[in-house]
Order: sequence, then C-alpha cells, then structure tokens
Amino acid sequence: MIRNYFKVAFRNISRYKGFTLLNVLGLAVGIASCILLFLVVRYELSYDKFLPGHESVYHIITKDKEASGEEYTSGVPFPLYDAIKVDMPDLKAGSLFSSFGSQMTVLGNDPNAVVGKKFIEDGGVFYGDGNVFNVLQFPWLTGSPAVLDEPNMTVLTQGIADKYFGSWQSAVGQYIRLDNAITVKVAGILKDVPGNSDFPFKVVTSFVTAKNNAGVSGYDPRWGSTTSNYQVFVRKPDNMPEAQLATALAAFSKKHFPDAPGKTKREVLLQSLSELHFDTRVENFGDHITNRSTLWTLSLIGVLIITMACINFINLSTAQAINRSKEVGIRKVLGGNRMSLFWQMMGETGIIVFISVVLALAIALVCLPFISHVASISDKLSIFTPSVLLFTLLAALLVTFLSGSYPALILSGFKPMLALKNKITSASVGGISLRRGLVVLQFSISQALIICTIIAISQMNSVKNADLGFNKDAVLVMTSNADSVIFSKQSAFKQDLLAMNGVEAVSFSSDVPSSENNWSANFAFDHKDDEDFDVFMKFADEDYFKTFGLQLLAGNRYGQSDTIKDVVVNEKMVSQLGVKNPADIIGKEMRIGRNSWKTIVGVVKDFKTNSLREDVKPLMIASRQDRYGCTSIKLKTSNLAQIREDIQRSWDKFYPQYAYDSYFMDESIEGFYQQENQLSLLYKIFSVIAILISCLGLYGLVSFMAVQRRKEIGVRKVLGASVAHVVYLFSKEFTILILVGFAIAAPLAWYVMNQWLGDFKYRIDISVWIFALAILVSVVIAWITVGYKSVRAALVNPVKSLRSE
Repeated sequence: MIRNYFKVAFRNISRYKGFTLLNVLGLAVGIASCILLFLVVRYELSYDKFLPGHESVYHIITKDKEASGEEYTSGVPFPLYDAIKVDMPDLKAGSLFSSFGSQMTVLGNDPNAVVGKKFIEDGGVFYGDGNVFNVLQFPWLTGSPAVLDEPNMTVLTQGIADKYFGSWQSAVGQYIRLDNAITVKVAGILKDVPGNSDFPFKVVTSFVTAKNNAGVSGYDPRWGSTTSNYQVFVRKPDNMPEAQLATALAAFSKKHFPDAPGKTKREVLLQSLSELHFDTRVENFGDHITNRSTLWTLSLIGVLIITMACINFINLSTAQAINRSKEVGIRKVLGGNRMSLFWQMMGETGIIVFISVVLALAIALVCLPFISHVASISDKLSIFTPSVLLFTLLAALLVTFLSGSYPALILSGFKPMLALKNKITSASVGGISLRRGLVVLQFSISQALIICTIIAISQMNSVKNADLGFNKDAVLVMTSNADSVIFSKQSAFKQDLLAMNGVEAVSFSSDVPSSENNWSANFAFDHKDDEDFDVFMKFADEDYFKTFGLQLLAGNRYGQSDTIKDVVVNEKMVSQLGVKNPADIIGKEMRIGRNSWKTIVGVVKDFKTNSLREDVKPLMIASRQDRYGCTSIKLKTSNLAQIREDIQRSWDKFYPQYAYDSYFMDESIEGFYQQENQLSLLYKIFSVIAILISCLGLYGLVSFMAVQRRKEIGVRKVLGASVAHVVYLFSKEFTILILVGFAIAAPLAWYVMNQWLGDFKYRIDISVWIFALAILVSVVIAWITVGYKSVRAALVNPVKSLRSE
C-alpha cells in the first residue's frame, strides 16, 4: 500500500510539473531564508556563552544622574577595582584597560633592539591582571593567568603570535615594544577568541605595567575620572543570589560616591554578561551591540516568509484539487476511506517538502559566504551542524503539517458521485474566500516589508547626505601616539605636508569632529560653582577650524599654543548655559575641574559631534599638544591615490619608527551606521523574497479562479466580451485584495519603523509618498503576475470551455 502511495505521489508530481515547480520553488526559498535567519539570530544570541560559568559573571557599569537626565557608561574609576576587592571579598574581580590604535614593534629575542616589524592594532590590545582570567575563563595554550601579575609581561592570542613570530610555539620569551615606549616579554599564549565574543583579545599586558607607565597608558588614579576604556567584571559565588549582590553593590556606591547636593549623583550597577551584547546604553569591547528587538524582527521576518510559502502551497494545491477530483472519486468507489486518502495527500506534501528542503539547503549553502555582508559575523558558519539540521527538520515537519493538512482534508472529503461527474466546484474545495484571505495576508506581509525597506533606505540616505556642520570629504586622518617624539617633529612634518601640491590644510588634534569619543568633564562658568552638566572636549591646533570647515558664529579662533590658553565653545554650550546671544559669551571664563580659568574667545556653529543617533553635545575646543594623536589632512579631490602615497613617504621619513595608519574621514563616519545599513540590506533582500513568494501565491489564486470560471469566461466571450474585459475581471479581483492588504500593512509598518527611527535624534518624517510608492509597487508587480495567467484564460477557445455542458 505504501509503495503504491509513493508511485501515485511521484506520478502526480511529474504530471503537474508546473504546480510542483511553483510549490517547490516557494517552499525552498522560504525554508532557505529561515535557515539563514536562524544562523544569524543564533550566532548573535551565542555571544560569550562558550565561557565556563558565564551565568555567574557580571559587568560593573556606571550611572550618572544629572539635572539633564541619566547617563550610563561601561567604564568605572580606576580605584574602584581595588576597593571592590577590599569591600566585597566574596567576589572574584578582574579589570580590563583597553588601548586602541596601539603600535606593536616586534623585537624578537633582543629587548634592546631599535627596529623591528611594526603592526598597528586598532583593537584587542588590553592591560589586565591575572584575576580577569579567573573571572573570564578563556582557554590558554601555554602559560597561566599568574604571569600577568608581574610587570612588563604580556600574553598573545595564537593568531597574533603566529602573525608576529611565525608560530606561536616560538613566541614565548620573545619581546615586543608597545607604542614605542614599553618593552614587554611574551609570557603566555591564549587560544584565539571566537568571533562571537565581546572580548576580542589579541594582546594582554600586565596591568601593573600600565600603572608604572601612566603617561603612556593613560592610567589615572583619581576617583573622579571615568573612562569606558577601563571596565571591571566580577564573578559571584554560586550560592549568592543576584539580588544580594545588587544590594551589596548599592551599599558600595553610597560609600564611595556620596551624594553632593545639586551635583552629579553617581552609582555603579550590575549588568549580567548575558546582557552585555544587547545593552545599548553602554559600550562593550567588541565591534558592535545588537538590540534584542532587531533579533525579534529578524525572527518575525523568518516566520512571515515561511508562512507565505505555506499559503502558496495551500492556494496551489486547492487550485490543483479540482483536476484530481475524478481520481479521488474512483479511489472512494473502490473502497478507499477518507483517512487513507488524507495520509496519501500528506505523503505527497511530504515528498514535495523533502525536495524543497534539499533545494533550500543548497540555496543556503550558496548564500552562506555572503552572510557577512548582511550581518556582523566574522566566524565561518556551517549549515551542517546538529542545531541547524534539527531546526531544518522541525521546520520541514511544521511546513508539511501547515501546508498539507488543509488541502488533504479538502481532497479526502470529496463526494464520490460529484467527483466522478466532474461536479466539484469552488464550494467543494472550501470556497474562494479562504484563498482571498490568504492572499490578503501575503500582500500585507510583502507590502509591510516594502514600506519598511523604503523607510530604511530613505533614513540611511538622509544620514549619508546630512549636513554634519563640517567638511568630511577628502580628509585623510592618520593616528599615532601622543608622545614627545611625535611632538618634536610635528611642525616640520606639517610644513612638509603643506608643500605638497595636493594638500590644502593640515591640523593636529586629539580627535576628529565627529567620532564615538565622549571625553567629558565637570566645569564651572563665569566664576560660579560647577554647572549641573558636563562639557565634552576636543583638543586641536589653530588650523582645526580651517581643515574641517568649521564656521564661527561669534568671536575668533584661538592662536597657536602648546597648552590650553583660550577656548572656543559651540552653540549647544551657549544654549545650555542660558546665554541667548553667542556674542555675549565672548570674554567670559570657564574652568575644567579645578584647573585655572580660561577665556572663551569664539563660538563655533554646531556640528555633529557623534553619530546622528545622538544629539549634539555641549563642546569645548582648545589647544593642548600633549593630546594630539590625530593628523588630519584636507586633500584636493584629484589624484588621491598619488597624494596618499606621497603622504606615507613623508610619514616614513619623519617617523621611521612608527607604523603608518590612515583612513578617510567619510569612511569612518559611514562605519557609525554599519548595523543600520545591514538591517536596511536585510529589508531589501527579504522584501524581494516576499514579493516573489506573494507573486507565486497570486499566480495560484488566479489559476484557481481561471479553472473555476472557465465556463463563465466562455459564455462571456460567446456574448461578445473582449480579452481586455476578461483581464479586467481578474484585475478588479486582485486589486481589491491588494488594497485590503495595504490597509492592514500600513499601520503595522508605520509603528515598527517609527520605533526604529526613534534611535536617531535626526530622522526623516514618514511621509505619505512612502506608502503611495509601496502600494504602487505592489499593484504593478501583481498586475504583471496576473496579466500572464488572465490573458491565457481569456484567449482559450470558448467552444472548449463549454463543451462539457
């Protein structure tokens, strides 16, 4: 019997090749999309889960409450680490101090070597003691955490050791010079850190080395100084409830951060390691933070795509059911019962789903190498893992049940006499209203994705073309140490650069105008007490304004100076100080912390200090040479490649012991929105997939309608109806369905994208034209889809349509 079922199933599949192809294609695309989305979501949810005992690890974050609101930072004051070890001895505590853009000079086995291979590491370079690896238990290849309790010792990851020394086995005992200032000995090797970690270790040097070289590392022993580069992690005992730890930390905050009336109120809070990757309030050491709502959105898209594929199968199967009515009638007359027919039809569905799954795995395998373009995944993924294969199996079973059960129930329920007399009508297969409802659902999904795509593209285009308040084009930025060797040659280096034909301006600074830097401090204005908000700071020479095209609204820029002499503030600063006219603040004085008073000599027009997700911050710009780690060069737009080569030769001439590292300013700004651009790309991809699947569903509905109305069409043609009139009958039907789907999709898409745009301080308005464009795209695509089938139905000879009467 089962063998007979399979023979009939394959016979029907091969007989109705067109319907089978549409079913397989729709299901395969839907299942492949779900597999790829599952890989992305699962990968994001797996961050740091590989660490032993990760459930007991917590991150200490800082919360500052000011009159202007609450601010969170991932960093803590440097003394907090030692205080926690004293006040909370039951905890294991460890700290990490990151160093970005560090230069590594490989000295080999001679610690006194002057030259060596040079590498710039933009991230992954840390200072930490052995305790941090008792909290974060990363595996070691050789050595132990204890080596980091000694000065001038460092450990490397396997990949970095291979890169520096050829093989990690020969790296131990060799020497490296950090930032041309600190010579350290390699004392251990860590296993390479997986990509799904917020701790991208490459080099970890003993923390006592940072303390002993505070001028180079930036170590600051004051309780009032906080930097996101310095973070503390703790591991609680298994028998300590989280609530108890939170209570103890609150008491710790009251002890070390006593309230001061009218001033910033500070406390430290717990953040579980499982939330580190998803808490958008603070930064982590990794390359990105993923909002959980984004993962829910991706999961929902996967569910919607597979739902659309199942709807297609139902529509196409019920359209095909009428053609199989005589087969069902004969089987019932010969003794077949409804249950056996049901399982036969489900078996046919299972075979089609199986073929679809095989094709889906092939599609996913082909698309897998491109997944890094739409998600921040650096690891090599595989679809042939137990979890992915189990997910695929469950998806296949679910799709088989959802897709096959309704058509199987309908077919197995045919009355034998009606089936044999070819009297099966639309009422016999559940009526056309259900299929209309399913197509409405499909078009609701596809139109919602179209609307989301248009809004995402519009917002990202707005970001790309936004007026940032400064000139970002053709500005080459070089990063380096801020040390005496660099400072001693800056003037001559600048003159050499300005002598080049392609260079328009050069400036040395601590930071470019728009970055992720949030360096701030408390300050006082006009010889009063400290204000109730912090001022953000950028230090730059007098040519900073010219290089980036910053506009002065009042006063003048400051003159040449190696130290803070005069300052320029921005409009936001003037506004928050309650000064209405920018000119009125010129000549007033301000003081950072307990330093001396400085005169405000100019007010610069507001420019975007960070990404467009954030508001402009109150800012102070002043000269201070010991902070100049950036060299910004405004270039002419012609022959950029040659100019860049000339600049590198000049750098190598003046600073042969420093590695050359540069980037264009506009590329850096584009990097702010990597995740938004990836989400926008995902919307584009899946809106196209949704349109494809919905078109297949619409084709199925039109096929069903054409079969059911073939005699009606024949009568109309005999009575003089034209082909255009027949096409109009079908067009009117589906146009109404599209409009109903749009009425459902529009408010849902508006709500979702309004929430997404809420992350941007500078956002587009969701205008009517976006919805008009979405409905227009849907109608045009649907007309093209329906046009083919409806024209074919209209061209059928009416004699053939009416012959059975």
